[in-house]
Amino acid sequence: MAVGLTRVASNIQAMQSLYNLNKTNANIADRQMRLSSGKRINSPGDDPAGYQLSRGLETRRRGLETALDNVSNAQAILNIADGGYQNIMDILQTMKQKATQAADGSLSSTQRTAINDQFVALRSEVDQIVTETTFNDTALIDGTFSVSFQTGENASETLSVALSSATSTGLGINDLAMSTQASASAAITALDTAINTLASRAQDVGEYKSRLSAKENTLGIAITNTENVRSTIEDADFAKEQMEVLKAQIMQQTAVASLSQANSAPQLVLSLF
Repeated sequence: MAVGLTRVASNIQAMQSLYNLNKTNANIADRQMRLSSGKRINSPGDDPAGYQLSRGLETRRRGLETALDNVSNAQAILNIADGGYQNIMDILQTMKQKATQAADGSLSSTQRTAINDQFVALRSEVDQIVTETTFNDTALIDGTFSVSFQTGENASETLSVALSSATSTGLGINDLAMSTQASASAAITALDTAINTLASRAQDVGEYKSRLSAKENTLGIAITNTENVRSTIEDADFAKEQMEVLKAQIMQQTAVASLSQANSAPQLVLSLF
């Protein structure tokens, strides 16, 4: 398009230079915003589709992180329960030793009475351990604990955990005695059953913990991958943005020079007078 320098009412060259200068300034401001925030998308207007995708990915990541916290809490609860079971298992082993000792015919009634007193004390300790094995004031191994842990971001991703009773009644040892050789012999059989029962319940805890460990690994990988995709869409590439700023600054300088020249060109008209 031909531009008449002798028409001074409208300086088209200056207007074009000013337009390009404003455009370059806006580009620099946009790039500097990205560098200062670290994000390529700072508002929906920057990239509507990318904004929607990145928000959805951020929501997923936060959900996964919360689920990972839930898994950690569940593992802590099961570790406490497992510790309680193991302590009671040690006591049951000791109780069986006492029962085996009391079942021997060489002991006197006085000796059996002493062993029975120890046995009763150990049985009370079993129930005391059950009472003290809690999480957030919630009993874990008295047979009442049954919860569902949220182990994923979706409502269906749960792990139901029920912990069986480890009380003396629950293990069937509440009525045992060592006062006679016959009762001590019966106690051996009952304690064998109690030990096997408790071992099975401890095994259940181990299986829960194994599943939670696998879930923890899965969540960790999912969080990393989700954040990687979100970062690719939303975060700024600093090397690229700095390169674009440098290029825009050069264009800014040339636009200013062009504007200056365009503003001075109409002064040639004065030479006609």
